[in-house]
Amino acid sequence: MTSLEINAAPGWVADAIFYQIFPDRFCNGDKSNDLVDVASWGDRPTRDNFFGGDLQGVLDKLDYLNELGVNAIYLNPIFQAHTNHRYDTTDYFKVDPALGNLELLKDLVKQAHQRGMHVIFDGVFNHCGDGFAPFLDVMEKGASSEYADWFLALDYPLRKEPLNFLTCGGCTYLPKLNYAHRPVREFVLKVARYWLEETEMDGWRLDVPFKIPVDFWHEFRKVVKAVNPQAYLVGEIWREAQPWVNNGVFDGVTNYRLRDILLDYVWTNVLDGEDFGYELQTLMSQHGIAVESMLNLLDSHDTPRILTTLKGEERLLQIALTLQMTLPGAPMVYYGDEVGLLGETDPDCRRCFPWNESQWNWQIVDSIRGLIALRKAHPAFKHGRPQTLDAFNGVYAYRQAYQNDEALVIINPRETIPMMRIQTRSQVRCWRAYNGDKQYPVQDGNILLDEVPACSALILLPVESV
Repeated sequence: MTSLEINAAPGWVADAIFYQIFPDRFCNGDKSNDLVDVASWGDRPTRDNFFGGDLQGVLDKLDYLNELGVNAIYLNPIFQAHTNHRYDTTDYFKVDPALGNLELLKDLVKQAHQRGMHVIFDGVFNHCGDGFAPFLDVMEKGASSEYADWFLALDYPLRKEPLNFLTCGGCTYLPKLNYAHRPVREFVLKVARYWLEETEMDGWRLDVPFKIPVDFWHEFRKVVKAVNPQAYLVGEIWREAQPWVNNGVFDGVTNYRLRDILLDYVWTNVLDGEDFGYELQTLMSQHGIAVESMLNLLDSHDTPRILTTLKGEERLLQIALTLQMTLPGAPMVYYGDEVGLLGETDPDCRRCFPWNESQWNWQIVDSIRGLIALRKAHPAFKHGRPQTLDAFNGVYAYRQAYQNDEALVIINPRETIPMMRIQTRSQVRCWRAYNGDKQYPVQDGNILLDEVPACSALILLPVESV
């Protein structure tokens, strides 16, 4: 394999619509593997309770996801662990029994592939759980353990009170792995290779990769791409992505920076339309060739739900969704957002999916379905780059174009702007709203809007392409 092949992002990611699933809260498809003290579905989530969601539940809902328009699934951790979030891995080579088993996981990936979907797993490699066999051995034998160098201790025996070994974020149940010790690296590379080969899954979302030496991730990439050159590697990065995507490390990152500027524009009013355009263009420039393989999210299991952040303002949600679905980078829907699920920060953002359709917000369902279908039908949204057309107070207008496909997007999260003229920078003579009949003829290279309504998002397509 050439270095060009190793560094190339998977071609399928630009066309992906991701759906993030927190397995314990999505769907309970097999009650026989429920824990003894499982909570009633829909009860208030805590940091400790389990609800019985499992891989069979995901498998059962693949057709639902297909109808929504999803074609890529990101699974939060599924390996054996003690907690409901499973970021405390105790066995890296075993599916958690409360979720299912290896054969079920392989079937899930296979059936997803048959529907044209890709599946990526969550790799938690900075730290393990305190039930991980090598850590237990060190707890028992101290410095004489053959695994003593796998961890970083001040002295022995290991103690949680006061804590004398390095952990993730000071959590006593999350011992940090020592990447200066070669056997640790070999172990993690073996794990990465095993799941790719055994299940034929499609890549890794990598937890807190900035806590691990970057040279390891170069090794990791080579191993993964040697198994599957089209495997997607996306790092959980909350701030600047440039060092991770422009230096042959990851294909993309969790695009929290885009989320930040989007919320500062749509919600907090820190940015007006002109500011947002500047920040957006700057961010796109920083991401370079990785723009199309970024993972564009509005929320996740680590943040409040987007509709909660927006205080239930559905018009603002429509704006946020419009931006997410019309900008380059793979959009990711956090499970339940499409039906209007609410939730403050962890653990409230990890509520059970309400499968009773009478509880769904159908306006949001229809909106997300429509925007996903629109994105899939128009290469301009996937492969184009936003070209600023105009900005006036709260309004920001941009053009997306790729080959013979193009669209205009006009966003206004603030007050109504009357009588606005927007230059199209296009040869198209007439435009029409993608979800309506109103036409906008072009005069002297401009379209004239009687007004740009408050809290509105307008997507225009050439009349001949509608």
